[in-house]
Amino acid sequence: GPLSARRLLDVRLGELPAWLPTCDFSPQGLLGGVQKAWSSYYDKYINVKRGGPAGISMLLAGYCLLSYGWNYQHISKISFLVSC
Repeated sequence: GPLSARRLLDVRLGELPAWLPTCDFSPQGLLGGVQKAWSSYYDKYINVKRGGPAGISMLLAGYCLLSYGWNYQHISKISFLVSC
């Protein structure tokens, strides 16, 4: 595509000097770039698809591991007394 339509990560190092003048460095252009970057970040990391059986099972498995870790000393004393 045209050089002005490419993102920074898609521009090769040799094309960088020709790409920089195509950018809008006005306050409105910079604000638009920040909004676009925030929207991209939000869609990728925050506004992800939630729910489903995988998420619930991971939550239950994590709870089981934490519960076992919190009660390990108590469980190990009981199992020692039962085995004697």
